[in-house]
Amino acid sequence: MACVILLKFLLLLALEATLQSHHLGPTSHLRYSRFLDPSSVLFLRWDFDLDAEVIVFELQVRTAGWVGVGITNRYTTVGGDLVVGGVLPDGNVYFSDQHLLDEDTLVEDGSQDAELLGLTEDAAYTTMRFSRPFRSCDPHDQDITSDTMRVLAAYGLDDTLKLRREQTFVKSIFLLQIFHPDDLEFPADTMIHDLEITDFLIPEVDTTYACTFLPLPIVSEKHHIFKFEPKLLEHNETMVHHILVYACGNASALPTGISECYGFDPAFSLCSQIIVGWAVGGLSYQFPDEVGISIGTPLDPQWIRLEIHYSNFHNLPGVYDSSGIRLYYTAQLREYDMGVLQLGVLTFPIHFLPPGAESFMSYGLCKTEKFEEMNGAPVADMKVVNYLLHTHLAGRALKAVQYRSGRQLRTICKDDAYDFNLQEIRDLPHLVEIKPGDELLIECNYQTLDRDSMTFGGTSTLNEMCLVFLFYYPRNNISSCLGYPDITHVVQELGEEAAVSPMENLMVMDNVEWTPENIKIAEKACKEAQQTVMLKTIDELIENTTGWIPDIIPTLRGPCSESTGGKVEPQDQTPAGFRAAAGALSSSNTAALRSMPLAALLLLQGTLPWLLAVLQTAV
Repeated sequence: MACVILLKFLLLLALEATLQSHHLGPTSHLRYSRFLDPSSVLFLRWDFDLDAEVIVFELQVRTAGWVGVGITNRYTTVGGDLVVGGVLPDGNVYFSDQHLLDEDTLVEDGSQDAELLGLTEDAAYTTMRFSRPFRSCDPHDQDITSDTMRVLAAYGLDDTLKLRREQTFVKSIFLLQIFHPDDLEFPADTMIHDLEITDFLIPEVDTTYACTFLPLPIVSEKHHIFKFEPKLLEHNETMVHHILVYACGNASALPTGISECYGFDPAFSLCSQIIVGWAVGGLSYQFPDEVGISIGTPLDPQWIRLEIHYSNFHNLPGVYDSSGIRLYYTAQLREYDMGVLQLGVLTFPIHFLPPGAESFMSYGLCKTEKFEEMNGAPVADMKVVNYLLHTHLAGRALKAVQYRSGRQLRTICKDDAYDFNLQEIRDLPHLVEIKPGDELLIECNYQTLDRDSMTFGGTSTLNEMCLVFLFYYPRNNISSCLGYPDITHVVQELGEEAAVSPMENLMVMDNVEWTPENIKIAEKACKEAQQTVMLKTIDELIENTTGWIPDIIPTLRGPCSESTGGKVEPQDQTPAGFRAAAGALSSSNTAALRSMPLAALLLLQGTLPWLLAVLQTAV
């Protein structure tokens, strides 16, 4: 009898697990959404299953014609994939996985890798929902990755499948967000504090870094900041490049007023530990439930430096701005205090890019072996939850790689399709643990084909940066860990006579004839040169060490998903092989089966009822 009761209990558990499994079906809630066009005609919702590697799109368009959504690359829509569908006047639906043969011609793929989940048309909208694998075996389908995705969307006013430029849009989106859906809840006691520059007259120059020092919320006990969002004046949005909030060590003597951050008064560049930041294209951000930025204790900063980078390329006169950052904070404490570690290439004075480069790599090394000494107390393992990538206009890709005991451990984060106009904090799918003694390497890839003179590291948008910000817990006092190469070695490898100072050596390189061969020599020399690693704390303590750039072992692509219909293009039969679809089951259904407990699988296969009957007979 006990066996029967136990098995019935397992049966209930199986049913419960089946009901609770996350299935992205025809009516399931989709967590993420964006408008894809300036006029808010095309509205995209989406969601994904990381384990099954399946994404669901729902496109809603104000039209009675066809609609389409897919992925394209950075430079052209030609070759981009587009899943299209619509409802004919007689009520019949059409749906197809296609690609762009040229800028206005669609051709159906040989392999149909999208699965229709719903297609409706009413008096106002045509709405199409479908699923597709992250990576199909069709070379006409663009992979869905954690990189910046260029989402291609289009529609027609009738059911004639022809692209028109005025009805075709491309928008950069991070499709594989993790913890940041659109409908996160706030604690009941949420309070708001604004950090802003008021009525600032933007100078009539290309680049201005305006800084001021402001107090954080005054609270009598510990609170956590759990969300922030930009405060932007609508007509000034195109002029605000980034907004950063730096925590000040409480021993700092801070100036008053507003001034150029990196101008004649060095006091306005005090405070270097970033706590929150926004950059062009970003939205609001709410931290994961377990972490927050601590305020209100003796160890927490009381003041911050607010830095706003303005890009007034048209030299417009008389423009006043009151931008800033809005903080949301609560007395309902999270489990951990968050910190931010800045990594990458030291911006001044060594960073350089030659002109005319199809690709040029820069490297910044961080060695954590002195973290504990500089922190003034033991440093716990740093658990990274989020990251922010940052270059200027020449940046094409970034990655952060972790090494331990001389061995590459993992790529912490990367973006091989970086878009300057979309810079947001992104979430990691899994916690990354950094231990004292680990090495961290930042690699930035640039393209300067449109430039005929050297590009140097600097604050202007036309200068360059190579930075990665890691958001981690528990917080320590290290604010940045930046590397730069021995520039003398680079000059000598180029066959030039080295000067005494780094700045003079940069001037020497400015006179180099930058042929493709010399570009590669300089890139190789930067990687092979000894790196100086500069560490800084929240209290502006600085210490240097040295190291060498390790090799980066590339990450292999996973297997593609073979479609259940159509053909697989033979040229994509890579050594990684296929992950074949299971019969008539959708890939999301297959994932649900893989994640079910044994009891649920037995139930579906008819084994558990048979086993119960046998045991009852035996009893």
